[in-house]
Amino acid sequence: MRHAVECQVQHARGLEELPELLPAGLLVLWDAGGPVQDTLTLCQRLHARREPVRSHLVVLTPRGPDALDTLEQAGADECLPPPGGRWGARLIALARRLRSLEPSALMMTGGNRMRTEATLQALLEFTLAEPGPDFFQVMVRQLAQALGVTCALVGELDGDSVRKLACFNLGDFCELPPYALAGTPCEITVDQAICHYPDGVAARFPEDTMLREQGLRSYLGAALRDSSGQPIGVLAVLNDRPLEARQLDYALINAFAVRAGFELERRRQRDELERSRDLLQKTLDTVPEPLLVKDRGYRWIAMNNAFCRLMGRPLEELLGRTDRDLLPKAEADTLRRQDEQVFTTGQPHEAEDTFTDASGQARVLLTRKTLFTGGGRSLLMVLSRDITERKRLESQLRLADRMASAGTLATGMAHEINNPLTFVSANLTFLEEQLTGMMVLPEALPEMREVLTETREGVGRIRELVQDLKSFARADDERTGPVDVHRVVDSALRLMRSALRHRTQVVRAFGEVPPVRGNEARLGQVLVNLLVNALQALPARTADDNRIQVSTWREGPHHVVLQVEDNGQGIPLEIQRRIFEPFFTTKPVGVGTGLGLAICNSIVQGMGGRIEVRSQPGQGTAFQLKLPVDGMTPQLRGKEAVLPL
Repeated sequence: MRHAVECQVQHARGLEELPELLPAGLLVLWDAGGPVQDTLTLCQRLHARREPVRSHLVVLTPRGPDALDTLEQAGADECLPPPGGRWGARLIALARRLRSLEPSALMMTGGNRMRTEATLQALLEFTLAEPGPDFFQVMVRQLAQALGVTCALVGELDGDSVRKLACFNLGDFCELPPYALAGTPCEITVDQAICHYPDGVAARFPEDTMLREQGLRSYLGAALRDSSGQPIGVLAVLNDRPLEARQLDYALINAFAVRAGFELERRRQRDELERSRDLLQKTLDTVPEPLLVKDRGYRWIAMNNAFCRLMGRPLEELLGRTDRDLLPKAEADTLRRQDEQVFTTGQPHEAEDTFTDASGQARVLLTRKTLFTGGGRSLLMVLSRDITERKRLESQLRLADRMASAGTLATGMAHEINNPLTFVSANLTFLEEQLTGMMVLPEALPEMREVLTETREGVGRIRELVQDLKSFARADDERTGPVDVHRVVDSALRLMRSALRHRTQVVRAFGEVPPVRGNEARLGQVLVNLLVNALQALPARTADDNRIQVSTWREGPHHVVLQVEDNGQGIPLEIQRRIFEPFFTTKPVGVGTGLGLAICNSIVQGMGGRIEVRSQPGQGTAFQLKLPVDGMTPQLRGKEAVLPL
């Protein structure tokens, strides 16, 4: 069987008339070598008006490789140079080639239907690939070329109007301002699965001026819908000639619309997520204190400007980092243990942490860590407050309080030191007299030994008192370690001996307790304050009727309790609620500062403990210090005795 290529020759008076004479089938454009822009423009116009799957555009041109690439980009399917000047022979060769590809897309006959469907299937598979930033532009261009139409556009519904996402018109991308949905074929499309007007669309929608101005006659459109089935956009192709769409064309535009709907919904969700993140960041930035959010992998996933300033780095450099990336190992390990405790128990954690800032300076942060869950994730919110300056002022205040207490103790201390000094001086005078002339009678030796023993004891008492006072008043606030609670009690009682012995009995009831974690001098300061308060609470009666008891015992595996109890007047309930407030006092003006118990509370909390009060008016008061056990091996000792004062 012999095959032939059907050709129709049309002569145009000029290049600009050739598109109007466009035949179906094989198109041959003869480029005589004039201005290349004229040929490019004609290719674009021919390509926009033909149906690529039903025609084949060949440009016969003597131009170089660069021009050939440009012509193919403008719409030419094939550019052929003249082989030895025999252009006719080349066309015959092309005819043979087309004849060998009978089931192709040269003309829409029954024999080439399979090739057409394969081409459309390839286009469909291309649009199902991973989307990129130019997804909609690629889609409308491919759709326009596949259906051979003048224009293809995709838009997003924005209230009662349509906002362009991409528009491909007359072979190129173009701008399209937002247009009202009412009175356009797109309005019908939104309510239907597929909307098709083969011809006369401009007359049917006279309010749509774009149809009339661009001479568009036919329309095929499909609605873009989200995952819930609600319309969110429209995809349409328009042609300046009648458009007889087949079932395959319906399937193609519907598939494009479904894919475009998925992509538009994804972009909307992405934009909404970005807006939510921006809102969250702005909300976090309104918090004046450093704020950080960590995930279960301890990564920093959100933070505010205050935290960035504390770290001395921009947000971009901190996101995704961990404590161990940026902090000294000891600090990072401590924070990791705290984080794990909150993640495991779900209980908030509050602590004072030492933190090295961007300048390398050690700062003290009061940090609260709270666990919250969202979207199946466990997150840790860390809110910090820089209390470095407050801690410095508190240290100065505690030192001032100790100096004030030392001044209060000065009179009693002078008396306590003066007593041993008196007999030390007398004993030395006696020894001097006995040794004068080096004539010492044998019977005087026992008395001299007794005098030396008393002198040694007196000097020891003076040394002990001075050491207690130095320990009480020293300013090494920050050093912590294991503290022997009973040694602190004995030292405080020695300092208070002169004030206590004339007013009250003092009972020590010591249980077997391990060392606690803290600062010996600061714990002594707390105990002296509590003893002074207990002494002031005792009524004016004989020392035998008054009683102050200092007790210790272990409470569970992690705490030691130190209690100072008196049988004084007690504290009314309404006052108990305020006794730890700074500057609150019930004493007369000029007596006390109202800071004693507030400072005690601050010191005990700084040691990781707490202070509690139990009191009944007329029955006395008990202050309990609950202190954390030190991690070292316990050294237990305990006894109970009435202290001889």
